[in-house]
Amino acid sequence: MTAVTITHIGGPTALIEFDGWRILTDPTFDPPGKRYFFGWGTMSSKVVGPSVAPEALGPIDAVLISHHHHADNLDPTGVSMLPKLGTVLTTKKAATRLGGGAIGLAAWDTWTLEAPGKPTITVTATPCQHGPVALNPITGPVVGFALTWEGQEHGALWMTGDTVLFRGLRDVASRVDVGTMLMHLGAVRFRYLTGWFRYTMDARQGAELLDIVKPSAVVPVHYEGWTHFQQGRDDAEQVLASSPYAERITWVDPGGSTVISV
Repeated sequence: MTAVTITHIGGPTALIEFDGWRILTDPTFDPPGKRYFFGWGTMSSKVVGPSVAPEALGPIDAVLISHHHHADNLDPTGVSMLPKLGTVLTTKKAATRLGGGAIGLAAWDTWTLEAPGKPTITVTATPCQHGPVALNPITGPVVGFALTWEGQEHGALWMTGDTVLFRGLRDVASRVDVGTMLMHLGAVRFRYLTGWFRYTMDARQGAELLDIVKPSAVVPVHYEGWTHFQQGRDDAEQVLASSPYAERITWVDPGGSTVISV
């Protein structure tokens, strides 16, 4: 068993710490107040800043970036930090764009993280669908990440990445023994452009995914801080309260931490 500390920095950004490892997810550290353009007429404004300043973050061994082309998952400050943040794992397209030794993974590719005195981590990229399948060429490539290491008792630690519920997530459940989930929610929509189409899961889809994966612990992220997030914590928490897995869900306020047995 491994005690893993997860600190929610804000939006999708979390710090994962265990056995000497410090791993950052989807680094977003811009201050609030700016409007960002995501392409094809989509835009959003950041309304809440990070709960941890970049200079207070401390050393980082690895960074997991689900995708690079939307600022709510990787913003300009996050990009500027990457050269100092250790191994960067992301999509193949993002690795090409970011350079600097970033490692690109497609779904089901693996990478090994090794460091003296720390358990070896196998990182498996997992599939995502960031909206309606017909819009995949526009929404671009996205991956999640499943982390496994020796000594886990409850299964892999899985960051879902930005995705709707689709067959690929069912494949994750069949191919990965998931124990802990960092579940990206938010019910992202751009009603002025694509109506009611969603680009990330809402809580109802999240509950369906829990039924499929059957995790031992869940930490929701990616539901606050941006104007294109259409379902905040209060609504999501109410929906997920009726899930058979409700007692396994831990909501961590930005700046707060939780310790999970993995």
